[in-house]
Amino acid sequence: MTSARLIAASSLRGMPRHVSLNKRGLATAASKIGSQKVAMSNLEKGKYINYQKMEDNLNVVRSRLNRPLTYAEKIVYGHLDNPHEQEIERGVSYLKLRPDRVACQDATAQMAILQFMSAGLPQTAVPTSVHCDHLIQAQVGGEKDLARAIDINKEVYDFLATACAKYGIGFWKPGSGIIHQIILENYAVPGLMMIGTDSHTPNAGGLGMVACGVGGADAVDVMANIPWELKAPKVIGVYLDGKMGGWTTPKDVILKVAGILTVKGGTGAIIEYHGPGVESLSCTGMATICNMGAEIGATTSLFPFNKRMSSYLEATNRSAIARYAEDFQHNLQPDKDCEYDQRIEIDLSTLEPHINGPFTPDLATPISKFASEVKKNSWPSELKVGLIGSCTNSSYEDMSRSAHIANEAASHGLKAKSQFTITPGSEQVRATIERDGFIESFEKIGGVVLANACGPCIGQWDRKDVKKGEANSIVTSYNRNFTGRNDANPATHAFVTSPDLVTAMVFAGDLSFNPLTDSLKGSDGKEFKFSEPKGYELPAKGYDPGQNTFQAPPKDGASVNVAVSPSSDRLQLLKPFKPWDGKDIIEAPVLIKAKGKCTTDHISAGGPWLKYRGHLENISQNMLIGAINADNGEANNVLNQQDGSFGPVPTVAASYRDAGIPWVVVGDENYGEGSSREHAALEPRFLGGRAVICRSFARIHETNLKKQGMLPLWFKNPADYDKISGTDKISILGLNSFKPGQDLDVEITHKDGGKEKIKVTSSINEGQWGWFKAGSALNMMAANAKKQ
Repeated sequence: MTSARLIAASSLRGMPRHVSLNKRGLATAASKIGSQKVAMSNLEKGKYINYQKMEDNLNVVRSRLNRPLTYAEKIVYGHLDNPHEQEIERGVSYLKLRPDRVACQDATAQMAILQFMSAGLPQTAVPTSVHCDHLIQAQVGGEKDLARAIDINKEVYDFLATACAKYGIGFWKPGSGIIHQIILENYAVPGLMMIGTDSHTPNAGGLGMVACGVGGADAVDVMANIPWELKAPKVIGVYLDGKMGGWTTPKDVILKVAGILTVKGGTGAIIEYHGPGVESLSCTGMATICNMGAEIGATTSLFPFNKRMSSYLEATNRSAIARYAEDFQHNLQPDKDCEYDQRIEIDLSTLEPHINGPFTPDLATPISKFASEVKKNSWPSELKVGLIGSCTNSSYEDMSRSAHIANEAASHGLKAKSQFTITPGSEQVRATIERDGFIESFEKIGGVVLANACGPCIGQWDRKDVKKGEANSIVTSYNRNFTGRNDANPATHAFVTSPDLVTAMVFAGDLSFNPLTDSLKGSDGKEFKFSEPKGYELPAKGYDPGQNTFQAPPKDGASVNVAVSPSSDRLQLLKPFKPWDGKDIIEAPVLIKAKGKCTTDHISAGGPWLKYRGHLENISQNMLIGAINADNGEANNVLNQQDGSFGPVPTVAASYRDAGIPWVVVGDENYGEGSSREHAALEPRFLGGRAVICRSFARIHETNLKKQGMLPLWFKNPADYDKISGTDKISILGLNSFKPGQDLDVEITHKDGGKEKIKVTSSINEGQWGWFKAGSALNMMAANAKKQ
């Protein structure tokens, strides 16, 4: 068998080998699962796991569908708001769902909470948490970087802390760790559903949870007790055979899958891993795979419940949840002979370690071919920096394997030739690896341990070793490597791989080094080869919790004041967007025709802009400044059709808005891929945009645009993209008679006065059309609240 095989089909049945994971098949619980009362987490009182609701929902769904269900379907349909009447067709129906919890990181939480405040509700309807991980910039090392961040961001942290206290939200202080690792350690539960305002929320799929990244407006719906809407996902099955070993890690599974499916191959689908190979993966290894599923556009990814998850739950002081999940395991795995829309097979026994990139996470190269690819493509061979950690690969197991490699190099008298940084995923991981000597292992070979935060992974890196525009190479164990993502340098070639390969390669300082086959010279002049990395799935002495960085909300937060200064440049209360005027959009200038890859990083840059995430006016000054203008090949330089001048995208957009002129954006394929940041939709709306027309959208961004009252429209004929330029005006006709499912006419008026019509389509449904008419989903929520 080859290491991976893609079986494309509209519907494929599971193979008999599924039997090992589906011994109970379609069986249902013999006794009422709801007779047990198990807390959802150790940090929230009175919030219990509701497996009984899932059981009841699935009994209804099974009687209606009369077919085996995938594990993803069991969780999704088990959370239907109305299973009796809900239309259910994968890839077609819009489902109304009731997630169990919401999680927000600090950069997105600001806008989510500001929107929730507008709803005027006393507390969140479901358990919610906020995690301070995005605003800490990496400069010199953990403690100093954290102290500086707490000082610089005091206003924002105070706002979040008081808002969380007022609205019953758990607050994780700066230094706690990265949201996804905190969720895995404290809140993830097999079979439950969570939405999070970060695209890597699917990390919790490593504990068998359907966890989806969303924009803040979706989070506000759930926090306000409104069902969450999601198009019924298709399900892509990834069958894992064989056994993981040697230099191959769980990271290599998702690097391989990314190479097969590409950055948009998972759009509209849940990736469901299954098969006997699952048993050789640790719980945190499964989380790594699910985490990076965001890079293929997947709604989420998940694994079936197994003993490795039970072990992790026990190690994180949640034995009661482990036992409860074991009692419910008939619904925590796929049914025998369930159908997948597409199927991939990977043999873990023959899977090679991979390195993906540069500039895109789906350019997958096995390590045996990587050196030749470096030479063939003239990628800078010198490795400037190796970075391990992040939300994707910062578990105890990851760190223990990297420490093993570091110790072996140190035993030969070597220090890292490249800069080497280490980011612990949480305070618990940091304290535990410090106790067990791993931090000492990293520091003695020249490594720098950064704060428990996102840091360079999201562009929070004050990098000094190269100048902007200087071509260079870095290797990370992160998840995303778009142009300029890590250090704002478009010439940095960023490669993504496992922590093992990153650690080994920093001792060679060269991309061409293959630790599986190549030797290094020790300080004694003798050559040696690295042995296969060894690590520990879980700490033998248990986890050390470290410092207590959690703030629980008071029983009654009604008296807590959440102050936002009118003069603040970090926080700004929101004003409602104007509702639709009931007219067609006539001769709206094309603000920019974006060429090629246009991610949410291009639409709303991260890095230093993160500090303005709570101030819509200020952060809107970064709108589309990274997008490439198809007319001139430049970034942040577009035509102002009012006077014929050229200027920055936000400046031209604001001039149209202030003159009462709506405008549109034209985009290419998979527009808005990457981060879940809703600012990429809020900013165009704030600056006067009315529609985005492109060849295809990334799921989260398309939903975010709808939520803010924008029209996300697809070219009916993708080739029509070529008919439009930045000198054109766009009329969107027939809006008064529009019904969901209908196409719309778009009239293009060219600079010379010539006109031509094209067709566009959309995925807008009835409820979403209501958002457009109301001006935004938040406007509709507020209006409904007034009626009630």
